Amino acid sequence: MNNIKEQFTIKDLENLSGVKAHTIRIWEKRYGLLAPQRTDTNIRYYDIASLQKLLNVSLLNSNGYKISKIANIPEDKISATVRELISKKGVNHHAINSFKLAMLNFDQKLFDHTYNQLLAQKSFREIFLNLFVDFLEEIGLLWQTSSITPAHEHFITNLIKQKIQLHLEKLQLQTPDKTNNVFVLFLPINEIHELGLLYAHLELMLHGYHSIYLGQSVPLSNLKALQQLHSKIVFVSYFTVYPLVEELNDYLSEVKQDVLRPEDEFWVLGKRLNEKEVEIQTYPQLKSFDKLTDFIKQL
Repeated sequence: MNNIKEQFTIKDLENLSGVKAHTIRIWEKRYGLLAPQRTDTNIRYYDIASLQKLLNVSLLNSNGYKISKIANIPEDKISATVRELISKKGVNHHAINSFKLAMLNFDQKLFDHTYNQLLAQKSFREIFLNLFVDFLEEIGLLWQTSSITPAHEHFITNLIKQKIQLHLEKLQLQTPDKTNNVFVLFLPINEIHELGLLYAHLELMLHGYHSIYLGQSVPLSNLKALQQLHSKIVFVSYFTVYPLVEELNDYLSEVKQDVLRPEDEFWVLGKRLNEKEVEIQTYPQLKSFDKLTDFIKQL
């Protein structure tokens, strides 16, 4: 239990809920929605119950409930009002809030319960593309603002990874029916953010392609071994943190000169290539996809 984050600053609440700190203070003073506590040194902080309430209040407010009305709902009835709203509208925002709380409390049961509720209504593809993608982007921002620690990020991403792998296990028993292309998926050296690429692997298999997943931090020299076995390869990577912005052109040039044969292609997912001007025409075998949905449309 010592790993659970129990105290939050108002900036943490802003980052986690999306409600501006200024607005939170107004809701406190005018409507008494939250009651911050103080440390021994008189520093204001909020507990996990305050965060939970703010997430629920934010959900109701974004779905048409006025703050004045929410303030009149008894404390023990707010969660019930949220559940009623969800049953009527199927609000994705609530699921993301539940995943946040599961992450903050290292609560696997809450994660699984929320996920299983979603799976009863949606396909895994819908859950991943419509919820997990947005959630993972939020996690990146929360980590940058120190609202969560790397331990929180690793915990929740590993749970999501487990769900992808469960689906992959079933697909691996099937024989690919599209053999015109072999896809080889890998991440650059030092790149460890693999959920997007792992999901791309799942989509390739769902579409009937032969997909080979190499995973994290693969040296380019290792790709030669695949070329000895396959006459045409589409190499697929996902740039999140690496290569560094100033190294992008050098990395792409190395792929072009040392890896790709005339018949091969190199597909790159992620927004990394937008961070620096990369002259796509210089790399005729390169295709860039900002979003996973763009990649899926190409299949």
